[in-house]
Amino acid sequence: MKRLIVLFLALVTLCVTLPVTAQDTMPPAPYAYRQLDDPALEARAQGLMETLRCLKCQSQSIADSDAPMAGDMRHQVRTRIAAGEDPEHIRQWMMDRYGDYVSYAPQVSRTTWPLFAGPLILLAIAALLMWRRFGRRG
Repeated sequence: MKRLIVLFLALVTLCVTLPVTAQDTMPPAPYAYRQLDDPALEARAQGLMETLRCLKCQSQSIADSDAPMAGDMRHQVRTRIAAGEDPEHIRQWMMDRYGDYVSYAPQVSRTTWPLFAGPLILLAIAALLMWRRFGRRG
């Protein structure tokens, strides 16, 4: 009976500690912290990386994130900047690849125009209601 209890406790301990060992312990992506040799190119790359959102963290730019995916994105930005590509072209490539959400500078498009028009429409409705409510008293 004692052996059965010891075996059961060992099994429970294994079930509790095994998920802890399975946590994401991957190191940052290769080239995640390697900077470009030219300070002007690195400044352009850094400026672009601060305007791109990390898809894993979602509240950090890829310049600030330690996620492996952000490291890969930084590497792509630096590689393309070093090849002479324009930062706006790289931003568009990232948006085509990962979706509009990757950019902190949203663009008005067929799918995003309600996000831009919605507040203006609500403001117009509120102004109309206030004008009808308070305009008749004067």
